[in-house]
Amino acid sequence: MIFIDKIDVTQPIMKQLIPESSDLMNYLKEEDTVDYSHPMIQSKVHELFYQEMSEVERVKTAFEFVRDQVSHSWDIQSNRVTCKASEVLQYKEGICYAKSNLFAALLRAVQIPVGFCYQRLMIFDTPDKGYSLHALNGVYLTSINRWIRLDTRGNKPGVQAEFSLREEKLAFQVREELDEIDYPTIYTSPNQKTLASLKSNKDALNMYINDLPDFL
Repeated sequence: MIFIDKIDVTQPIMKQLIPESSDLMNYLKEEDTVDYSHPMIQSKVHELFYQEMSEVERVKTAFEFVRDQVSHSWDIQSNRVTCKASEVLQYKEGICYAKSNLFAALLRAVQIPVGFCYQRLMIFDTPDKGYSLHALNGVYLTSINRWIRLDTRGNKPGVQAEFSLREEKLAFQVREELDEIDYPTIYTSPNQKTLASLKSNKDALNMYINDLPDFL
């Protein structure tokens, strides 16, 4: 088994993250929704990455591809629901739960450990309009010996997530005074509540407003 070393204290610490498992192999497994053996995923891996790329370059490339080339369903007002990484890649759209599956698949395919992280956020601009879980990813970089979080949700006015090793530049800043929550755990698999929403809904816009889980 591959085990996680202690965090190098000489490196700048962002948020104190808590891996669900100390065995990095659990962050490399193929799953139904992280189907990295699928021919479409394998083809995209060969297109995005080349042998001489460093680990950091591969993570940044995958992050920017999913963030910029895969649309967020709400932003484009699409009714299509995608879930599996291969579906997200095929249609180039999905909500954050789906996009996090694709990001994980691309990196797990090249043996870079990736997990799943969550925030509880207001769906829109006021608490009375409800809350939902928001998905992002934790990535373990052996070259710097620690986890970082990256958010592939997709940028738009007011949302600007970036790749960074020194500080988190996520899509959303949690406002605890508004009952939002930043969960510190990096899970080995997608949350079952989020998967249930994707698998039980046929209309992404209706799902986004009415059927997203609001707590882990």
